[in-house]
Amino acid sequence: MNDNEDILATAGAWAAAGEQVAIATVVETWGSSPRPAGSQLAVTMSGRMAGSVSGGCIEGAVADAAKDAMRSGTPKLLDFGISDETAWQVGLSCGGKLTVFVEPLA
Repeated sequence: MNDNEDILATAGAWAAAGEQVAIATVVETWGSSPRPAGSQLAVTMSGRMAGSVSGGCIEGAVADAAKDAMRSGTPKLLDFGISDETAWQVGLSCGGKLTVFVEPLA
């Protein structure tokens, strides 16, 4: 079983226990990105998280978007672009871009 299957299994267990759950998946990267495309983060409405889409530097923003997606039932496509000049302000050591798809589980 790979890491993403572990995340999906965890998300499934949370959903089976009655939690609202969303999955965030890195769908594209460019430049400096701490996690490759395919990396996943599971988020519950109560704030539980498993996995990672960035090594920690944008997880909070992704978790907030996941909660919005759970409330609305609408998936979201998030773009994070960081220039070299502002990278340290958000916790990235170098510039880069990544796109994350966030979808609530039914």
